[in-house]
Amino acid sequence: MGESVPPIQFAPARGARLAYQIWGSGPTMVAIPPLAQNIEAAWEWPDIRAMLDRFGSFSRYLVFDKRGTGASDRQSQIPGIDERVEDIRAVMDHAEIDSAHLFVQSDGGPMAMVFAATYPHRVDSLTLMGSAATLLPPWSEEERVMRRERQVSEWGTPASRMVDFFAPSLAANQEYRSWHQRYERLCATADSLRDLLDLTAEIDATEILSKIDTPTLVIHRVGDKAVSIDAGRQTAAAIPGARLLELPGDDHFAYVGDLDEWMGEVERFVTGTVQPKSPTTSQRPPVHIATLGRFAVEIDGVEVPTAAWGSRLARQLCKRLVAARGWPLTREELIDMLWPGEADMSRLSARLSVQLSAVRRVLTGGVIADRESVRLDLEEVSTDLEELYKAVDDRAVVAAYVGEFLPEDRYGDWSRGPRDEATSRFVAAGRRVAQEELSYGNAPIAADVARRLVTADRYDSASHELLVNSLLAAGETGEAQRAHQAWTESMAEIDIKVRPFQS
Repeated sequence: MGESVPPIQFAPARGARLAYQIWGSGPTMVAIPPLAQNIEAAWEWPDIRAMLDRFGSFSRYLVFDKRGTGASDRQSQIPGIDERVEDIRAVMDHAEIDSAHLFVQSDGGPMAMVFAATYPHRVDSLTLMGSAATLLPPWSEEERVMRRERQVSEWGTPASRMVDFFAPSLAANQEYRSWHQRYERLCATADSLRDLLDLTAEIDATEILSKIDTPTLVIHRVGDKAVSIDAGRQTAAAIPGARLLELPGDDHFAYVGDLDEWMGEVERFVTGTVQPKSPTTSQRPPVHIATLGRFAVEIDGVEVPTAAWGSRLARQLCKRLVAARGWPLTREELIDMLWPGEADMSRLSARLSVQLSAVRRVLTGGVIADRESVRLDLEEVSTDLEELYKAVDDRAVVAAYVGEFLPEDRYGDWSRGPRDEATSRFVAAGRRVAQEELSYGNAPIAADVARRLVTADRYDSASHELLVNSLLAAGETGEAQRAHQAWTESMAEIDIKVRPFQS
């Protein structure tokens, strides 16, 4: 490699560092290469260097290695699509990129599509090269596993068929075949490749396509063996306003074949035909979730309208994550809550990713997800439930508790724990505050707190008694008598007798 190769930088992401390079000038582009690559070693091959140099001639071009591959930190397990979406955000944040034109190939497509639907303000345009919403050919599971194991066993060896499959026009070039075998070894381990192929089989961004609201260019070679032209056509047809450019040839890798044939289209699309968006900033506005007495999300103090969620399931998913208070929930548990009784886990996992995208879009992030679990990111999102739990004195607890936890979901098993805990904290603190106010001679204030206690738990006899005594101390005998009657009726429902009213 020559001295002109851009230096490697590392963006910190959850549990890993992501390697990226950035060079050139012009509109900012962020690229995701196909499958497993190595952005540092890729410059060795002249055709790849020519493509990268061309990108840098008209754009400020950033390319990064996906987590677990290339120069990025290696892991024992390749992350799922939800975590990869956040990796795009992590790289852009580290490079101080507010928004960019995305150029993605192959399996980078679905993660970019979900990113565009999740963070539309950060995507100026989307170019899909040899990609589609779902990448798995119509194989049986048995055939898929057989092909996967063969590909894994051959990876990085002279028996590798990667060139034949992804770059057939260079299959007779022995220099390229030998280089690519070495390149494979630099891109990923065999175990990582197996995980990558399994992930590719699982991902399906079909349900998200109609939600993509950004200029989109789909480029596809008609003879592509890795991702069929039919899949590319279906993806382009499902994205509102997308343009499809069909090219001759069988190669999957973008740099193989006639570079000028498609690069000119990309340059015009990025530099000339895409309307610039309003200036944005990567600084996230404060996000707050209210769950006590109601459910609402506020972005920088402005409540998000219900229509912004897109579906009831997304709202329900957000509520469930708040109830878990930052603890991870298994994907299976969430799937069972959202689609009870359905059994196709691979299909439902993709549908869960769609709903997670909707939640992240509303919260402008705020969710941490991997292939096993999902949790709310309490470093990015605040909730009134957490504020209640963190209140350090009784009066702060009373002020924080403004109503029952998610009242419209009171019959859900998952909401019972946090609801009972929040109510219990309020009742205990509220009694002490009311009694203190009563001792200070502030009977009206004590009565107001006691009324809230009775509303929170109508079977709490001590709170009823406190309300009656506060009203009597305030000289409101009629109100005290009515409160006593309500106390008597509530206790009768659970077979408890209340002593007669005494003024």
